[in-house]
Amino acid sequence: MDFIAEYGLFLAKALTVVFSVLLIMFFFFAANQRAKVGEEGRIEVKKLNESLDSLTDSLKTAILPISAQKKEQKRQKKERKMKAKGTEEEKSKAFIIDFKGDVQASAVASLREEITAVLAVAEESDEVLVRLESPGGVVHGYGLAASQLKRVRNKNIRLTVSVDKVAASGGYMMACIADNIISAPFALLGSIGVVAQIPNFHRLLKKNEVDFELVTAGEYKRTLTVFGENTEKGREKFAEELEDIHLLFKDFVSENRPSVSIEEVATGEAWFGTRALERKLVDELKTSDEYILELCAERDVFQVQYIQNKNRLDRFFERLTRIGKNSFDEVNNLPQNFIR
Repeated sequence: MDFIAEYGLFLAKALTVVFSVLLIMFFFFAANQRAKVGEEGRIEVKKLNESLDSLTDSLKTAILPISAQKKEQKRQKKERKMKAKGTEEEKSKAFIIDFKGDVQASAVASLREEITAVLAVAEESDEVLVRLESPGGVVHGYGLAASQLKRVRNKNIRLTVSVDKVAASGGYMMACIADNIISAPFALLGSIGVVAQIPNFHRLLKKNEVDFELVTAGEYKRTLTVFGENTEKGREKFAEELEDIHLLFKDFVSENRPSVSIEEVATGEAWFGTRALERKLVDELKTSDEYILELCAERDVFQVQYIQNKNRLDRFFERLTRIGKNSFDEVNNLPQNFIR
């Protein structure tokens, strides 16, 4: 029995050493792979006209009578020959960019690359369509995202923003840059307001005789704190700062959409697309799918997406996170559709 116990202990130690070595080698390999990647990401472009033609051709083949199918096949063959010879009439272009925003507006990292790539090839006769979805978030993040869209306007290129679900607060700050805002009838827009909330544990610390020291240089270096004792003066200053941000937000919307009655809409409320149209927050009710079909009839339409390169370690942890999230959702049967 002593021999078995000692052998088990030895085996456990050996396995621990081997596992540690393998773990170090894995991290070293992952870091090496990261170093080998010459670029952080790449631009992927997909021509949507071809995807749409492929779908419609498949449907026509299925539903047309035999005689009509032969005529359609001849027409398609003729079009392919014209494209191969380069005799097809050159059209203006439309570029589609997707922005799905979180609280930190982290998608701005991809947006800036996509905008840069598009502006390198776009002409004034072209158009940029941004399919926007965001409930808003931090001021500086969405301020930068709006500035990225402003680059398109500064180049005198038509900018359209399409909202199928939500563009509220910082999301609407981005949307209002556009020459044209289209919205699905039940998309949510507006929320031109500012909110901040901070928990305070001072009384809990005081009750448990825990001291908290906060040292600052500058009268308003800190206004409200999480652990310190907040004062009325600090609260007033904090509210003053929020009011100033709200004023900047209202001025920004007024500058970009002068037709809007800003005092009517800058209450922090959000409206569904139909009501937003009445308040001139949007220009027309239409889904992005409808608008893209219209673009495809008149222009060459390209979907532009920035793909960030990921090493094996990143992909491993991303896969692990996805598996964990899916398992959690299944166990708890979480509802996916709700309005906050």
